[in-house]
This record gives sequence, structure tokens and C-alpha cells, in this order.
Amino acid sequence: MSKDTVQNGVVVSMEYTLKVDGEVLDSSKDSGPLSFLAGHDNIVPGLEREMIGMKVGESKDVVVSPEDGYGEFDEEAFVDVPVSEFPDDMELEEGLEMMVTDEDGNQQMAYVDSFDDEDVTLSFNHPLAGAELHFSVKVTGLREPTSEELDHGHVHEDGHQH
Repeated sequence: MSKDTVQNGVVVSMEYTLKVDGEVLDSSKDSGPLSFLAGHDNIVPGLEREMIGMKVGESKDVVVSPEDGYGEFDEEAFVDVPVSEFPDDMELEEGLEMMVTDEDGNQQMAYVDSFDDEDVTLSFNHPLAGAELHFSVKVTGLREPTSEELDHGHVHEDGHQH
């Protein structure tokens, strides 16, 4: 199997810019190329699907719909939690992300939607749920993953997951 194109089981390095409603929300310009292991749900599915077959040096503009990005916005995905359930030293702010555990021990990412002196409203929607994502991507590198990366399902660079 040739590893000269983006395909499942290949580590892909890419430069990218993400825009939503014409506003740049994220870009690799400051942090350098992003690397991911294709076929392991490391990036949003709509972007990954559009990158399959790209070669090093190729660029592409991709529009990802909410269902292929961070999901549709769910009006029901909010929970009010008493402020007393949070640590006293926790500084609450809108948009703060946190991992929460339900009664069954399942962990899920939540975001502070709003709060007052009594309650914190958590949203289980991703901040970009319901958004149409506009990516400009350029493939800057392709390589074989290490056996550890394959076992873990993500890229290791300098000992850290990206």
C-alpha cells in the first residue's frame, strides 16, 4: 500500500485555517502544522473524508456541515447544577470546558453556558455545534505511524498527544 496520499492508517501533517461565518476561529499559522492519524476519529469526519487521496503539497478548501462536524445544536443538551457542586476555588466563566461524570461513571465534555449565585447551566453541545465549518487545508507531510500510535489511535509528538 502506497503511503503517498492521505488514507486510513497514515499520519498526516497539515496546515489549516478554520473559519465560521467568515471569522477565523483557529489556524495552524501560530502553532505549526497539525498531525493526526487518519481513520481514527482524530479530526471531524467531514474534513477527514474530503482529505482522503490528497498528496503532500496539495491544498483544498472544504465546507463541513454540522452533522459531519461537531453535530447539530441540541436545545435539550443543558443541565442546571447547583453552584455548591463545584469546588470553592473554581473560577467559573462562560465557555469554560470541563469533564463531568454521570451516575453511571461515563465521562463527557461540558461547557459552562451561564451561571449565577445558585446554579451553573452546563451545555453538552460542542461550542461549534450547529456551525458550518470552512477549512482551508494543505497537506505538509505523510508518514507511517509508530506501533504505539496505532495502538493508541493518535499521534505522539514529543511524548504528547496533539
